[in-house]
Amino acid sequence: MTYMDKSINIRQASGEEQLYIDNKLRGSLERSGASLAMINDIIYEVEKNLFEGITTKKIHQIAYDMLKKKSRSLAGKYKLKRAIMELGPSGYPFEQYFGEILKNQGFSVEVGKIVEGHCVNHEVDVIAKKDNRLIMIECKFHNSTGMKNDVKIPLYINSRFHDIRRKLSKNNGLENIDFEGWIVTNTRFSEDAIKYGNCAGMQLIGWDYPRQGSLKERVELSGLYPITCLSTLTKKEKKRLLERKIVLCRSLIDNEALLHEINVNRRNLSKVQREAEQIVNGL
Repeated sequence: MTYMDKSINIRQASGEEQLYIDNKLRGSLERSGASLAMINDIIYEVEKNLFEGITTKKIHQIAYDMLKKKSRSLAGKYKLKRAIMELGPSGYPFEQYFGEILKNQGFSVEVGKIVEGHCVNHEVDVIAKKDNRLIMIECKFHNSTGMKNDVKIPLYINSRFHDIRRKLSKNNGLENIDFEGWIVTNTRFSEDAIKYGNCAGMQLIGWDYPRQGSLKERVELSGLYPITCLSTLTKKEKKRLLERKIVLCRSLIDNEALLHEINVNRRNLSKVQREAEQIVNGL
C-alpha cells in the first residue's frame, strides 16, 4: 500500500538532503513492535503529508502521533532516540542510564568517579568491572539531532585513558587486568573519529555504531527503556524522577510510592504504571 507517485527529497538533521524511501521508517516502526497493518497505515498517512524539503523530524512526529493513538507503549519505543535526548540537558542522567545497561550485562558500575592518573586526577563518567575487565567510559551526550563527535573527542579522551593506564600499570595486583577505554554517545561519530578510535584501540559506541553493539541495539536487546519514553508523565514529573536518579521505566512498575513522591496525579498513577509495564514487557 502506498500513496506516493513521485520522488520527494527530505532534509536530515545534519542539513543534508536525500531521497525519501520508506525502508528506514518501516524499520523503526517494526522495531517498536507495531503490526504490519499499523505500519502500512502510518506510512500511507506519512506519504500523504510529504512535501519537498520536509524534515525527518516532521516525518517521525507524524508517525509518532499516529502510533500513539493506536498504542502508547509502541509509540514510546518508537521515540527511543528522542527519549534518550530528553534525558538532558546535563549529561549525568545519560551516564546513569548507560551504567544501568552495563549492570544488566553483569558489570559492577560506578558513575562519576575521580580516578588517579600518572600525571593528574581524572573524573571518569562510568567505570565498569567484570572478571578481569576494567572499563573506563567517557559519555558524550547531545540533546539535539545531527550532532557528530569529531576526531578531537577520541584524541583528547585517549590521552586521559593513557594517563590512567600508566598509573594502574604501576599498582601491584593489576598486571592481569584487561583495561579498556570506551566513548559512548547518543548521536554519531565522524569518519575520522571512528578511524582514530579503531587505530588507538578504543571502543566507540554511537547511536547506530558499530553495527553490532550500538547504543540502539543494546537498549532494544536489554529492554531498558528510559522514563522519557513515557507519554503519561509530564516533563516536570520526568525531571523530578531524573533528579532522584530514576532513569528506567521498569523502576516505576511496582513503585507507586515513588510516583506519589513526585506528585503524579492519583488519576494517572495506574496509567503511568501500565504504560511502563507495557513498554518493558513488550505488550
